[in-house]
Amino acid sequence: MAMKIRLARGGSKKRPHYAIVASDSRMPRDGRFLEKLGTYNPLLAKDSEDRIKLDVERAKYWLSQGAQPTDRVARFLEAAGVTPKTERKNLKKGEPGKAAKERAEKRAAREAAASEAASE
Repeated sequence: MAMKIRLARGGSKKRPHYAIVASDSRMPRDGRFLEKLGTYNPLLAKDSEDRIKLDVERAKYWLSQGAQPTDRVARFLEAAGVTPKTERKNLKKGEPGKAAKERAEKRAAREAAASEAASE
């Protein structure tokens, strides 16, 4: 069975509240799960103690059983000291957009033409 440690959404519209659960990866996001490991409330301040509540011992157990955490849950586990920190790279973030690339190309062509005209 392919196990995941992931978030299951609860709460009403525009007021999310998540449960951190261990479930079979074939089950729906908010569907059946095997065990609730904690809660996550993104509406609370980042320094609030109640923002993330996690049963670390049970999370370690499920990781030892082969459960794979999702990206967000992996960050929670790193913050709790359960798993080692991994370096992430967002290679697309520093790349300029399509319009900025076009402007840079036009500017480079203009400058090349101006330098060529000045050298003649």
